Amino acid sequence: MKIVSVVGARPQFVKLAPIHHAAQASGVDHVIVHTGQHYDPMLSDVFFEDLGIASPDVHLGVGSGSHGVQTGAMLAALDAVFDAQQPDWVLVYGDTNSTVAAALSAVKMHLPVAHLEAGLRSFNRRMPEEHNRVMTDHVADLLLAPTQVAVDHLASEGLAPRTVLVGDVMTDVLFQVRDQVAGRPSPLAAELGLSAGAYYVATIHRAENTDDPIRLAEVASALAGLDKPVVLLAHPRVVAKAAAHGIALTQGALVAHSPLAYPDLIASALHSAGVVTDSGGLQKEAFLLRVPCTTVRTETEWVETVELGWNVLAGTAEEVAAGVQRARPTDTDAAPYGDGRAAERVVDELLRHAG
Repeated sequence: MKIVSVVGARPQFVKLAPIHHAAQASGVDHVIVHTGQHYDPMLSDVFFEDLGIASPDVHLGVGSGSHGVQTGAMLAALDAVFDAQQPDWVLVYGDTNSTVAAALSAVKMHLPVAHLEAGLRSFNRRMPEEHNRVMTDHVADLLLAPTQVAVDHLASEGLAPRTVLVGDVMTDVLFQVRDQVAGRPSPLAAELGLSAGAYYVATIHRAENTDDPIRLAEVASALAGLDKPVVLLAHPRVVAKAAAHGIALTQGALVAHSPLAYPDLIASALHSAGVVTDSGGLQKEAFLLRVPCTTVRTETEWVETVELGWNVLAGTAEEVAAGVQRARPTDTDAAPYGDGRAAERVVDELLRHAG
């Protein structure tokens, strides 16, 4: 069996790692296509090295652009790739422009599509990620859901016959990396002269927090006013936006820093006092590490993290401060994201459903 995985952004590289290893273990021919949606080396190439993934077989080099331009460029390039590869499955990940472009290209070529991390919903139709995940779920042939909540969402949309609960592949890789770095000091703390537990890790990248300069300035100010140093791992796009509008990303408690390699991110988060983010992946990683998280959004797809008390939603500076400085949540052994063996189930399901 041949699987073509299409990825293009940092969370997808993390999800790709256990799939690639499970495919190799099962003797499956696994072809990796990198769209180039994230073209900064720290957000792309280095992840393949850190996570032990083979270099991409195909690199489209699409780069940045508006949603329409970027998605269109991927569609134009992927047709030829799929025609050459003729896979048994096109496997798409998450909710980016790479996800929806690969799904649309494949279904129009009558190639079977499987969507990993299917069924997540924010119910916010202003989010481009919501459009991408809903459209992908409705064209895909096999929906690989990470949680029971996701399964229920798909059932409510009439997609139950195509849905399988496999668990969350990010849990697989998170547990592996956590165990590797558990005895390692925080790279951020060592570099910046901070003590373990005496700083926060932050990532802010979503359009609703960065495209409007007034909102970006508000978020930066909220982080700058916190009670401990806040290390903002700033995506190049956010750095450019802030510079264009004269917004300081290093001010008060806030310190801008380049993105980290994945193991360093996990080690730094593990030793932090808490995480502040608008990233879906980091919310879940914080929960799995049992590090308190404050999410700078009005909703989350990972509702279990909120229900269990390890994540709170915050919009205003006051809400961010209250969330970050809240008492440590009650410990839990709940495991809504699976047992760390989701990738094996994914490959088994693809083998089972292969035409």
